[in-house]
Amino acid sequence: MTLRDSLRALPVFAADLPVFDTSMVPIRPDSLFVEWLADAIDAGAPEPHAMSLATVDAAGVPSSRVLVLKNLDESGWHFATDRTSRKGRELAATAVAALNFHWPALGRQVRVVGPVVALSAEDSAADFRARPSFQEGDDVNPDWQLYAVQANEVEFWQADRDRNHQRLIYRRFDGEWEKQ
Repeated sequence: MTLRDSLRALPVFAADLPVFDTSMVPIRPDSLFVEWLADAIDAGAPEPHAMSLATVDAAGVPSSRVLVLKNLDESGWHFATDRTSRKGRELAATAVAALNFHWPALGRQVRVVGPVVALSAEDSAADFRARPSFQEGDDVNPDWQLYAVQANEVEFWQADRDRNHQRLIYRRFDGEWEKQ
């Protein structure tokens, strides 16, 4: 059997999947994201806060890695890294990113795209102190930076066993969200 045959033989979307009624969604994508994240947590999805982060360097060469979501508030989707890391250097050169959340058991993905801003030194230090490995008395890494992706596009994708997948894209125009 070839690799292609092996891959084609794997089941896809074998579980019962949620129904996604795109006519019954909130006005803002962050509200729907919080609902879907809660669904993933309730379903026992492993590491439901894990996301891939894609960045580009100054030459436009992309790279991606898996991080965890730290928060979601009016400033955006939060993540953190050392400013001297590859992703930190890439964000300094090109302050845009894409996030992707994937919850296979629910057949769901969420993609978030937008500019990235560095949050305050105080918020960054508080995030560093909240790390599980941090011990009182440790020094806070001065290069630790908390960032927020300020979404201008958020795409929700719900799988369907019959391949009638549902896709809803929120795009921000002039500060307002439009749905497609």
